Amino acid sequence: MHVVHDGPRQAPPLVLIHGSGASGGFWSPVVPALARHHHVIRVDLPGCGQSPPAASYDVPAQAGQVAALLDGLGPRPVVAVGHSSGGYVATALAEHRPDLVRSLALISSGPSRDALLPQPVLLRVLLAPPLGPLLWPRRSDATIRRGINATCARPVDVPDDVVADLRNITYPALRTVLRRNAAYIAERSVPERLAALEVPVLVIFGAADPRWEPSSAHHYDAVPNARVELLPGVGHVPMLEEPGATGTLLLGFAATGVDNPPVRP
Repeated sequence: MHVVHDGPRQAPPLVLIHGSGASGGFWSPVVPALARHHHVIRVDLPGCGQSPPAASYDVPAQAGQVAALLDGLGPRPVVAVGHSSGGYVATALAEHRPDLVRSLALISSGPSRDALLPQPVLLRVLLAPPLGPLLWPRRSDATIRRGINATCARPVDVPDDVVADLRNITYPALRTVLRRNAAYIAERSVPERLAALEVPVLVIFGAADPRWEPSSAHHYDAVPNARVELLPGVGHVPMLEEPGATGTLLLGFAATGVDNPPVRP
């Protein structure tokens, strides 16, 4: 699994897990602030970015690969941060290896299938048969950038390395990842899973998320030791749309826990 390390290795570890088909590059705008206080560990999940495909894309299997990585780095528990379906991988990591997770932050992670909104037209065309399998390998850089911006509430600049990373996942792999993610939350909702864990939880949602009903963020209010933060005017990718506020929330949560206000980077 491809990994990028930022910040001092002796600092408290913080692992960043991207969403479906994305890569660790999506975290780039928030990394400088986080790396001043943490050993930041960015992973490319199997089949994504610069990581090779895997035999299984089940959410627990992906979490197992992250666990193996963390075992190799040492026994210190981490703050696990997941964006979108990366929040499911982070949750599964805490479920199966609670010894590795000190706290969880979920960004734009839909709580259950009934919170999913009708997807932007461009994404439906690219991801669904019959056109998806034909168009996916022919995507231009501009199309990839439009696809990302279709999930945002405000225009964002998408770095060239992120576009290159998005080219690497195949259509069959992405479809499999999406099915496995849907199966994970259909089996048991994320708030229900988190309620069974004894870790502090931070939930960050864009108040204008076009992929998940923004009000569904409050489904997480039922989770003990959870704090929910809605970012006004932000869509599905807060790290790109509002990196300052996103980084500040993550830093405050990682430093002080869920019951205290965030600190400035």
